Amino acid sequence: MVDSITLSDPGAAGDASRGPGGARVAGTVLAVNPASAEPPFRQLKSQIVEAVNNGQLTTGTRLPPVRTLAAEVGVATATAAKVYRELEEAGVLEGRGRSGTFVAAADLPAAVLARAAEEFAKRAVGAGFDVDEAVAAVRNVFNRLR
Repeated sequence: MVDSITLSDPGAAGDASRGPGGARVAGTVLAVNPASAEPPFRQLKSQIVEAVNNGQLTTGTRLPPVRTLAAEVGVATATAAKVYRELEEAGVLEGRGRSGTFVAAADLPAAVLARAAEEFAKRAVGAGFDVDEAVAAVRNVFNRLR
């Protein structure tokens, strides 16, 4: 069984009409799989990071309060708070006091570079190259462009 939460629209606070399926935010679903060997903390943290990196959660998107996230995903409040705290420290999220927790402004050039690197790495692995060969290819292009 997978417990999940669908995050609600930015700026939407709690919605008493929502059912056990969770709250809606930007169409992203965070789910904790109790059968997974990965701890719920890591599952939630990696899902939020992935959603931000993929553009599913954009700058300024408001996340549910810690207690709401914890209750609807089925984890301890301390677990949800730790996820938010670590992602704030990493610059992925930003806490705005009583206003809530939001997706932080992205470093757009870094995000573009990361996405290009991921695409390149997938193609290199798919073609059977190892990391040393892939890095050497990038280094050669850099040297040629200088």
